Amino acid sequence: MPGTNLTRAEAEARAAVVTTDGYDIELDLTTSETTFRSTSTVRFSATPGESTFIDLIAPSVLSITLNGQPLDPAAHFVDSRISLPGLAAQNELTVVADCAYMNTGEGLHRFVDPEDGEVYLYSQFEVADTRRVFAVFEQPDLKASFTFTVTAPAHWHVLSNSPSTKEAADGTIEIAGTSHDVARWSFSPTTRIPCYVTAIVAGPYHEVQGSVESRKGTLSANVYCRKALAEFLDADVILDDTQKGFSFYEEKFQMDYPFEKYDQIFVPEFNAGAMENAGCVTFLEDYVFRSKTAQARVERRTITVLHELAHMWFGDLVTMRWWNDLWLNESFAEFMSTLCAAEATRYSDAWVTFNSLEKSWAYRQDQLPSTHPIMAEIRDLEDVEVNFDGITYAKGASVLRQLVAYVGQDEFFAGVQEYFRKHHHSNAVLTDLLVELEAASGRDLSAWSDVWLQKAGVTTLRPVIEEDSNGEIAAFSVLQEVPAEWPTQRPHRVGIGAYDVVSDDAGEATLKRTAYVEVDVDGPRTEIPALVGIRRPALILVNDGDLAYAKVRLDDVSLATAVKHVGAFTDAMPRSMVLSAAWDMTRDGEMPARRFADLVLGCIATEDQSTVVLTLLRQLDTALSLYVAPSASEEATRSAAATLWSLALGAEAGSDNQLQFVRAFASLATDDVQLDTLQALIDGKVTLEGLPLDADLTWDLLTALAAGGRVGELAIELQLSNDATASGQRRAATARAAVATPEAKQATWDALVNAAEGEDMPNALQFAATAGFSTVHDTTLLEPFVDQYFAMLRRIYSDKTNEMATNLIEGLYPVELAGRVPDLQDKAFAWIEANADAHDALKRLVREGSDGVRRALVNQAADAAYEG
Repeated sequence: MPGTNLTRAEAEARAAVVTTDGYDIELDLTTSETTFRSTSTVRFSATPGESTFIDLIAPSVLSITLNGQPLDPAAHFVDSRISLPGLAAQNELTVVADCAYMNTGEGLHRFVDPEDGEVYLYSQFEVADTRRVFAVFEQPDLKASFTFTVTAPAHWHVLSNSPSTKEAADGTIEIAGTSHDVARWSFSPTTRIPCYVTAIVAGPYHEVQGSVESRKGTLSANVYCRKALAEFLDADVILDDTQKGFSFYEEKFQMDYPFEKYDQIFVPEFNAGAMENAGCVTFLEDYVFRSKTAQARVERRTITVLHELAHMWFGDLVTMRWWNDLWLNESFAEFMSTLCAAEATRYSDAWVTFNSLEKSWAYRQDQLPSTHPIMAEIRDLEDVEVNFDGITYAKGASVLRQLVAYVGQDEFFAGVQEYFRKHHHSNAVLTDLLVELEAASGRDLSAWSDVWLQKAGVTTLRPVIEEDSNGEIAAFSVLQEVPAEWPTQRPHRVGIGAYDVVSDDAGEATLKRTAYVEVDVDGPRTEIPALVGIRRPALILVNDGDLAYAKVRLDDVSLATAVKHVGAFTDAMPRSMVLSAAWDMTRDGEMPARRFADLVLGCIATEDQSTVVLTLLRQLDTALSLYVAPSASEEATRSAAATLWSLALGAEAGSDNQLQFVRAFASLATDDVQLDTLQALIDGKVTLEGLPLDADLTWDLLTALAAGGRVGELAIELQLSNDATASGQRRAATARAAVATPEAKQATWDALVNAAEGEDMPNALQFAATAGFSTVHDTTLLEPFVDQYFAMLRRIYSDKTNEMATNLIEGLYPVELAGRVPDLQDKAFAWIEANADAHDALKRLVREGSDGVRRALVNQAADAAYEG
C-alpha cells in the first residue's frame, strides 16, 4: 500500500495551516462501468504563503485549478496526494478526476446483482477512503459542510447525508441490456461533519418509507435493501428498534438528533457490520434474513442499529481530533447500544449477551502480544486499520461501564450532556469528556484514566478459600494476578456470590444464591472477611453480576459443581459468567479442552440465551479443532458431533436451539454415519419437524459434505443453480474452497493469492473462500501451503488494499496445523526476524497468528494429560 499512508505528524502540520469551509462535490455515475467522473470544489482558509496537500486516489486526474490558476496534474498529483503551493488566506480548489469503482468494500463499491444485472453502489469511507471518491483533506479534525450533486440512472434511488431534489438530465445509460433515462440529484448542504461519515448510496434499491419521532418533530426514516431481498426486509422491526433508540438517546443526551433525516440501507458485500454515515447509515445485508436464523443474529442486528444511531451524537456531531480516540467513539456506541437494548427493548438480558460475546472478544484480544492500551498510540493510517479490534470496541465499552458505576449513571449522563453542549459540530479529545465527568461527579479521574486507559492487559481474579473442620469458610481472599508484560494492579468493584444446589417444588435441582457481597478488590491480595464463617457453598463466583473487566477463576470445588450443574442456574447472568470463566480457564491451559467440551455438551440443551448458545458452540469448535491433543481430536470431535445430533433430535420443534445444534453438528460431522445423516437431510430422507431445509441450511450441510470428502464441484453447481443469487454465489465459494482434495485447495489458494492483476475476487467472495479453505478435517491438505503463506505476506500487504490484505493474512494463517507441523512456529519467528523493516501493522498480524499457535500448543499439552 505504498504512497497512501498519512502520519499523525503530517495531519497535525496540515491542520495548523488549513481550516476547511465547504465542499461542492459533483459525481457523474454514468460515464463507464469502471470509473466515474468526480469534480471537487473545496473552499478553505490557510496561512498565506504556506504549502500543503490534499488527498485523492484516482487512476486519472484531468485538471487541478487553485485560486483560478491551473496546476499541471503530472507535476502535482503523485501517489495519493495533490500538492498545493503558495496558498492564499482564502482559497478555492477545483479537481476534476476519473475515480475508480471498487470491489473491495472501500471507496465507492460497485456490485452487479447476478439475478437481474442491476448495479448497486455504496460508499465506505472510514478510515481513509473518502479520497477514492473526491479530493479531500482526509483527516477527522478538518470538518466541513458537504454539498453533493449526483448524476445517475433515473430509475435509481440516490441517497446521501441530506435530503435532495431530483430533476431530469440529458442522456441515457444502458444497464443489463436496457436503456434508462438519466437524472440529477441535488442534495442540501450538510452541517459541519468529518469527511469519513459522508455518504453516497445509489442503485435501484427497494424502499420502505418510514418515519421516527424526534424531539424536534417527525423525521423521514426510510429503510432500503436490494430488490432481490425485498420480501425478507422486516422494516417494521428495524424502525421500531430505531424509534426506541431515538427516544432513549435524546432523553439521555438532552440533545436533539443532529441531522435532517435518518435513512438505513442494507447493502451488498459490506466489510463490517455497519457504518455511521451521518443520516445515511449502511448495514451488512446479511442482516436481512432470507432464511431461518438464530435469535442471536436478530438481537445482534438490534444492537448494531442502536450502535450506529449512538454515533450520530458521539462521532458525527462531536468528532475525535485524531484516530487515537477512535476507541472512545466505538466504546461509547457499544456501551450505549447495550444499555439502550437492556433498558428500552425486548432484549432485557443484553448485558448477558455482552458478557458472552463482546467481553470474550476483549479478553482474547487483550492477551495477544499485540495488545495495547485502550488509548492506543496511532502514528499513521495503517495503525488505525488494525485497531478496529476487541480493545477498541469491547474492552473500551466494558471500562466505560465501570466508569459509569464509579461516577454514577446520572452524573455520567450529566457530564455527557455538557460535553455535547460545548463541543457539538467540532472536535474533542478524551480530556474534554473527563473534565465534564469530573465536574458532574466530583471525582478525580486522573488515576482511573491512567490504569484503565493508558495501560494494557487483563488481570485475573482468583479466589483462595480455606475451610475449617466444620465445613465453614475460615479465610477468603481474592488474588489479582497480572500479566508479566503489563504488571498493572487495578481497582475492581466486584460482586462475590455463593451458590448451593437446592431442589425446587418439582424436585428439580437448581443453583440458588445463598450469599452475596460487593467489595473493592485492589492490589495483589484482598481479604474478604464478610464471607468468613459461612458454610462452604457448592459454587463461589467472583465478579457475580459482571461489574468488573477481569478474567475470573473457579476453585476446584466450584468447577466440579459447574461441570455437573451449570444448567441449574435460574438466572442467565451467573450462568453466563461461570461458562465464561470456564472458557478463560480452558484458553489459559488450566482446564483441559475435553473437560470444557463435556461442560458445554452437558448444559447447552437447557440454555435459553441464543447468543450464549452461539458463543458456546463457537468455543466448542475451537476447543476441538485447536486445543484437544491431536491424538484425541478425531474421537473427541466425532463424539461431540454425535451428542449434538442427539440434542438436535431432542430439541423443541422449530426452536432456536434446534437450528443451532443442527448447524453445529454439520460443522463437526466426520465419520461415515454422520456424513450419511447430512446427505439424508439434504435428500429429504431425514426431516426434523419445525426445521425447514431452506437455502442457507442446505449450504451449511453441503459445505460440511464437501469438507468430509463426500461432494465436489458437480453438487455445488447444482445447488447454485437452485440458488442463483448473490448469497448463493458466496455460499458456493465457501463450499468449493472446502472440497477435500489437494486440487481444490490449490485452486482456491491460487484464486485468493496468485490471481492475475484485475482478476481479484470481490471482497465478499474472498472472505467466503478464505473461510472455506480453512474448513478441513484432514489437516494434511493444508501443509503444502505453509511455506507459500510466509512467502506471500509482503506482496499481498503491498499490492492489495488494507481490507483485502488483512482478511487474507488473518484468514489464511495456518493455525489449524498447530501440533501437526513441528516447525510451524520456527517459520513464523524466522519471517519476523527476516522482515524487521516491514510495517508494524503487518508484523502485528503475523505475531497474532503465531500467538494463536502458541496457545494451541499449550492447551494441547494440558489436554494430553487429561484422563476424564
